[in-house]
Amino acid sequence: MTVLTTLQSSPAHPQPVMPEGNLRGLHQTFLLEENAYALAQSFLQEQLQHAAQLTEQLPADPSTWHAWMADHCAEVARQYADYLQQRKAGGPRQFFTNKAHALYFLQAVAPTKLVDGAWLFGLLPQWRDPRFSGLLCTYLEELGEGNPAQNHVLIYRKLLAEHDLEHSSVIPDERYLQGTLQLALGVCGAEFLPEVIGYNLGYEQLPLHLLISSYELSELGIDPYYFTLHVTIDNASTGHAQKAVQAALDLLPLEADRAEFLRRVSLGYRLNDLGQGSRAIIEGFDLERELLAMLERKCPFAQHMHSDYCRFDGRTVNQWLAEPQHLPGFLQALQDKGWIKRHEDPQASRFWQLIDGDGAAMFGVFGAYEKQLVHDWIAGDWTPASKPGVSRRRAQGKPPIEVPEQDPDVQQLNAALQGQDGHAQMAVLMPWLAPARHAHPAGLLATRRFIELKSSLG
Repeated sequence: MTVLTTLQSSPAHPQPVMPEGNLRGLHQTFLLEENAYALAQSFLQEQLQHAAQLTEQLPADPSTWHAWMADHCAEVARQYADYLQQRKAGGPRQFFTNKAHALYFLQAVAPTKLVDGAWLFGLLPQWRDPRFSGLLCTYLEELGEGNPAQNHVLIYRKLLAEHDLEHSSVIPDERYLQGTLQLALGVCGAEFLPEVIGYNLGYEQLPLHLLISSYELSELGIDPYYFTLHVTIDNASTGHAQKAVQAALDLLPLEADRAEFLRRVSLGYRLNDLGQGSRAIIEGFDLERELLAMLERKCPFAQHMHSDYCRFDGRTVNQWLAEPQHLPGFLQALQDKGWIKRHEDPQASRFWQLIDGDGAAMFGVFGAYEKQLVHDWIAGDWTPASKPGVSRRRAQGKPPIEVPEQDPDVQQLNAALQGQDGHAQMAVLMPWLAPARHAHPAGLLATRRFIELKSSLG
């Protein structure tokens, strides 16, 4: 009996009706609902049909995968060296034209980053099988091995919070595709083992955009730690990239269904290419379009909040804000009246002075990201004399991990573990390592306990 047939023990489920154009809703369903198997199965089958139309990129011969991975990493390193040489020679940033552009990117990829590692969750029940050790090690490292300072989801949440980017309502539905795929693979990991292996094989290869993003985020004064962490952890020598290849080889069946297994691994690999990738998101940024979209979202709240004292081109501010199509004209009117001075230091613009600073008349009206859009649009071609301070995490010794004993979930978990033997405890712990739970105090505690038991019982 092969690994695949061993894992395919899930009962038959009725085929659900797949919602159209509701990736955000599916993302939430797969993240939060425990009985989403049938819907996730149907979603994956649909996405695999799309993946089958994409060009094959994974080498057909598994014996070449280690060399293929090494060649890929060497090519990425060469391209990155070329990038650094161009930058040292005075070349411009290649990804982020300004800080608002970088923040736009961070928010756009949040639906994927906030479920980091989710595609491997369904493999936790295989913790006794040494062939899964590399995949489980990868998942547990995505969870920071229970250390909140290293949990990837917590790191990204902190990054978003630092720049007021938690407002997911502004993220287009299509940006939820990859995160939804990862969650669905985690829900259906047993039945879709070859696809999970293939997806992991593709996702854990070091991409060039990760290196460039890290460099340019740092330049713009944004903490690049989440990205630099993945640069080191995905290395081809001992990291997730190497583990991904070795796990794929270890789990290849030895019997007649090997070709079918490999076909499905290849399809899983191609799932990585569905939807908008990081580069496409970066290249799709338009500063003025994002500024106007942000102002349009403000209009319903702002159009009745201004007095009629001040007029621009014969219209009051309330009249300008009454219809979204008037916004470009409003911005031009502000420029014509000298309230906005494009391509100069924003501090020289009266409009910027109204929204920035503790004493500003519109203090608190715009969030940090919204203000950055306004700032960078006004600044245009103007550049400050000094660069922003680089925000980096400093290497520190590991602080002790505090367990909030009064947390209700922690109390519930401890009560459930009480009096159970090691194997029974593992069954209790696994649900707490789910994508929706592992970043909470009880999930972090469960992760640490899971690792301890896995080591002692294995």
